[in-house]
Amino acid sequence: MADAFSVDLNCDVGESFGAYHIGNDAAVFPYLSSVNIACGFHGGDPAVMRKTVKMALEQGLAIGAHPGLPDLQGFGRREIKVNTDEAYEMVVYQIGALSAFVTAEGGRMHHVKPHGALYNMAAKDERLAMAIAEAIYRVNPELRLYGLSGSALVKAGTTLGLNVAHEVFADRSYQDDGTLTPRGQQGALIDDVDQAIAQVVKMVKQGTVMSRQQVPVGIHADTICIHGDGLHAAGFARRIHETFHLEGIVITSAFKH
Repeated sequence: MADAFSVDLNCDVGESFGAYHIGNDAAVFPYLSSVNIACGFHGGDPAVMRKTVKMALEQGLAIGAHPGLPDLQGFGRREIKVNTDEAYEMVVYQIGALSAFVTAEGGRMHHVKPHGALYNMAAKDERLAMAIAEAIYRVNPELRLYGLSGSALVKAGTTLGLNVAHEVFADRSYQDDGTLTPRGQQGALIDDVDQAIAQVVKMVKQGTVMSRQQVPVGIHADTICIHGDGLHAAGFARRIHETFHLEGIVITSAFKH
């Protein structure tokens, strides 16, 4: 039974830049199987990218690019009306930047996961989703695409022939349509650690999540995102790691699809 369930545990990292320190990457790394490294648009800078890539390689983690909208002040969480060409170009640019650091350190890129508003926009907008998926495919068709479970983004990736990973969130609540509750709304973030862990175990083992409207929603959990910028991120990551061990859930970037 130990191998009945396997799932990737990822975290958005490398989001500090200049004099600004965001998150506690080193503390959460031991509990992860993959990382999504910011590429300079919503967070990150060349020095941080290099340092984070080296840390990830030292700990044997799968490395992904985390391209976002060009919005440092809003941390990439504000919607910007970009057209499909602009989305394609900014994703290619950011993948290229991180890929260079990974190659320089002797590693290999594993996946791409859009960040923040770009991620959420692409979950619903089919044309934007296809532009992002095409950018990834043209840079390297071997890269895996991480996108919200059941979203337009993973569907676009599947259409193009990319290897996709349906992503779920441990500390976020869901709507009836399977989308995340917008951060500005009450209850968007799950602060109760026990509740968050119970939710994520159910998503992995039963393939469902209870929406904010108390409706069960079908979901597929290939990879789970935890956020590294919270005050208790490391403790939360450790609790998930320990719970998964007890539940017979294997944490690996080579998860079964």
